[in-house]
Amino acid sequence: MTAEDKVDLKEKIEAMIAKYEHDIIETKKMTQPVKPENSLGRVSRMDAINNKSVMEASLRNKVSKRNKLKFALTQLDNPGFGNCANCKKPINRARLMFMPESTNCVNCAR
Repeated sequence: MTAEDKVDLKEKIEAMIAKYEHDIIETKKMTQPVKPENSLGRVSRMDAINNKSVMEASLRNKVSKRNKLKFALTQLDNPGFGNCANCKKPINRARLMFMPESTNCVNCAR
């Protein structure tokens, strides 16, 4: 991986982290408890509780992805960054630009 590739990747990772930070804040707003004093019907309350569960799962996924991106950002300057954890061959640049948190090449990820 060239120095120019690392600069491009660093910018991409930082932009993705910023996007996930914003998404996490917005998703947290949607995971507030459903208050029993709200005048919702029984079916509407069940829908609200179900939607809350879906948003909580989405929040967990976004936090996990953000954490993986932050870790990738810290590893960017390591000499082994960009090499597959299994076969040690370089990971395709396009894969790293699409999924910067990737630690495996396409062949080993299968």
